[in-house]
Amino acid sequence: MSLKKTNFGSKVDTFGEIGEGGGAISVLDLPDLALECIIERLPPASLCSMAGVCSSLRSMCTADHFWEKHMKNKWGRIIGPAAYREWQWHVALGKDSGLSKQGRPKGLMRILSIVRPSWWVKPKADDCCKKTSLPDDSVMAWFLALESGSFWFPAQVYNRENGHVGFMLSCYDAELSYDQRTDTFQARYPPHGRRAVAMENNVPWERLRAPPIDTSPHDLHVSDCLNELRPGDHIEIQWRRNKEFPYGWWYGVVGHLESCDGNENFCRCHQSDTVALEFNQYAPGSRWRHTMINRKEHREEGNEADGFYGGIRKLSSVEEISTWKRLWPSDILE
Repeated sequence: MSLKKTNFGSKVDTFGEIGEGGGAISVLDLPDLALECIIERLPPASLCSMAGVCSSLRSMCTADHFWEKHMKNKWGRIIGPAAYREWQWHVALGKDSGLSKQGRPKGLMRILSIVRPSWWVKPKADDCCKKTSLPDDSVMAWFLALESGSFWFPAQVYNRENGHVGFMLSCYDAELSYDQRTDTFQARYPPHGRRAVAMENNVPWERLRAPPIDTSPHDLHVSDCLNELRPGDHIEIQWRRNKEFPYGWWYGVVGHLESCDGNENFCRCHQSDTVALEFNQYAPGSRWRHTMINRKEHREEGNEADGFYGGIRKLSSVEEISTWKRLWPSDILE
């Protein structure tokens, strides 16, 4: 086939000829299954480009089932139920962050205008893009809003504020905005007590996760693993400085009681109502090194001097445990 110049009308014109004088074909003459197989293999940038070609391709390339794969592959690890609710709320209120000062283009043009210009081919006479608008609640609209950084979404950040010593081996809730230029994020942390909103730039992907518990950071997580905790188990526990602060999740392990010598053959720690939690990133003798909780009556425990310990999650995922170990500080904390 020899390529010919295409016309961006309501239907794609001839793009090639078969044989020496054979009949010309259009890409839309392909069987539906063949065309869908081509489209589902396109990366997001190419889908955006093809959506700007004609109304028929636009209808196909903006379909949710083509974009759901891209959402899962790129954003699935850090997008949770809270982010989805925020997006639904964003759509319901008709918000359009980043474009409010520049007017509000309609439909597909409004979405494509927040993506890199190189992502799509703009027709010279593009009335086709005005005929059919892209639904604001489509998966494509959500993907492009995330990609452009115009939509701030809730997630959690490990070792917040560039690894500030006071937050080592913790994970806190934040609002995030993606920066395509650096492939990193801007994090906006909510105020703690009288402390103002804290901002952090250039947060890499490996320091982010979707919240493992779908609950407010101000609410106590009801622990459902206390009866099965044994020495050596990896855990996360909620902790906050005082009751005005939200909880963060802190990494630790279950240790042995003082009455146990650590011999596995004679250890009975798992039969005790008291559970020893160790935070070995802190030096021996530090008041943050360990704490004790009651297996049967644990709710929130602590005081204004040492902070308050909340709910516990037992970590069973190798990936979660390896993430915490990768973030282990180079020096023991005092």
